[in-house]
Amino acid sequence: MATSNTEVVKNAPMTKEERKVILASSLGTVFEWYDFYLYGSLAAIIAAQFFTKLDPGSAFIFALLAFAAGFIVRPFGALFFGRLGDLIGRKYTFLVTIVLMGASTFFVGILPNYASIGVAAPVCLIILRILQGLALGGEYGGAATYVAEHAPRNRRGYFTAYIQTTATLGLFLSLIVILLCREFTGKDFEVWGWRIPFIVSILLLGISLYIRLQMAESPAFQKMKSEGKLSKSPLGESFAQWKNLKIVILALFGLVAGQAVVWYTGQFYALFFMTQVLKVDPKTAALLIAAALVIGTPFFIFWGSISDRIGRKLVIMLGLLLAIITFIPNTPVSIFNALTHYANPALEKAMATAPASVTVDPTECTFQFNPTGTAKFTSSCDIAKQVMATNSASYSTIPAAAGTVALVKIGDKEIQGYTSKGLSADEAKAKDVAFKKDIREALDAAGYPRTADKNAMNLPMIVVLLSILVFYVTMVYGPIAAYLVELFPTRIRYTSMSLPYHIGNGWFGGLMPTISFALVAQNGNIYYGLWYPIIIASATLVIGSLFLKETKDVDIYAKD
Repeated sequence: MATSNTEVVKNAPMTKEERKVILASSLGTVFEWYDFYLYGSLAAIIAAQFFTKLDPGSAFIFALLAFAAGFIVRPFGALFFGRLGDLIGRKYTFLVTIVLMGASTFFVGILPNYASIGVAAPVCLIILRILQGLALGGEYGGAATYVAEHAPRNRRGYFTAYIQTTATLGLFLSLIVILLCREFTGKDFEVWGWRIPFIVSILLLGISLYIRLQMAESPAFQKMKSEGKLSKSPLGESFAQWKNLKIVILALFGLVAGQAVVWYTGQFYALFFMTQVLKVDPKTAALLIAAALVIGTPFFIFWGSISDRIGRKLVIMLGLLLAIITFIPNTPVSIFNALTHYANPALEKAMATAPASVTVDPTECTFQFNPTGTAKFTSSCDIAKQVMATNSASYSTIPAAAGTVALVKIGDKEIQGYTSKGLSADEAKAKDVAFKKDIREALDAAGYPRTADKNAMNLPMIVVLLSILVFYVTMVYGPIAAYLVELFPTRIRYTSMSLPYHIGNGWFGGLMPTISFALVAQNGNIYYGLWYPIIIASATLVIGSLFLKETKDVDIYAKD
């Protein structure tokens, strides 16, 4: 039987030039997540180096700006660099983004601290963070567009899946570099050793820049340019014309928002949950996550390739559905309940045998959204809930009459709360120390462990559960670059696809750990924060299933 031309293209081995295109484009995504995790993991050390000598008001402002730069400014970078990419070309634009991103990351590593240059230190750090955020906003869209426009028509999912793989490799690389630097520098890590992971990023920049300089422009862009069909106003066409703006909105709410929360739940929130809630020591947790990443990473390529055959939409929506079902707490298939069982069985037992409660005046309680970790809570309700959440103690909330001072009950032990309103700084500090001491002693007596017992952990089962979470990530993230590229016309593709991607991953995904922790503190249940990704992913599943079209057979050259 004769073999069709389509089958030849689909099954042909990757050429040397195609491999170079993927490598050149993917290294920038390694930067993206390498830098993201570095700053997130080392935020406390960086804050001590640059913010603690400031007055409390200034420290709060700078901490907020540093936080915002990592997430909030990314869509603005997507708009700025996306526009350039559609006007002057994909290659030259993401050459600029990777240089800006790599240089900014490197300079964070050599930036003098507050003790050396005073207030100029946090100012320079904020500027570097903003530059990183802007560059990251332009990097992903350029890389995905460049690879997809080089890929054979029937293999775009497979080719672009390599970009998705390197996002996880960036996280894996950062975990390993941080662990090695901690081991190598010991107690000096918090003094100067933390700088090494930032400084070594210059090697990634050098390699990536060398390869990218040798690459040609995207063939789809060259075709548009030769035909005189380049957009004169990519922003206007993308967002001022309803036919394109509608697709941007659908891409955000029917595709990327759900992908983002599943991504962050499966990797970042899982790590946060193990270290902050289950009290697994950071080194063990990092190694367990790293093992899951090694096991799960090949599935990015697998699902990207599968999406070339059965469609992007089916793979992504199925991944969302599986994640939603197994994220729901207190069900037989709940992955996070199982993590508690295998990682900290003593905590699971204590929650069952010595339940805790907080009796409060509900009008005193606020939603504890505290992205910088510097906000001060003064009501007895907020103080009690914050202390209980910090100690990873699940509790129920019992409403009481107006004016009631919070009362915490752990097993048979009752601890009276306090309000810091009207107290001097010294009085508030003394009350805080005494209250935290009483809570911790009551938790100890009730069997709530301060740290997870490594000897009681079932490490193989933990790796299996974490690998399942990464598996979901590969389903929703593996095909998404090809899907986004295929949704938009060539003339405005870079601009249009970058914005929903970075709003989804920068805002919906990036804010997830903070929002989830606030939900836990508000409700009291250690699993309650999972309702944020469950609700967002469910909304995306419904919107995407109903309103998004399949794109795997789209001719991206013909879209103008």
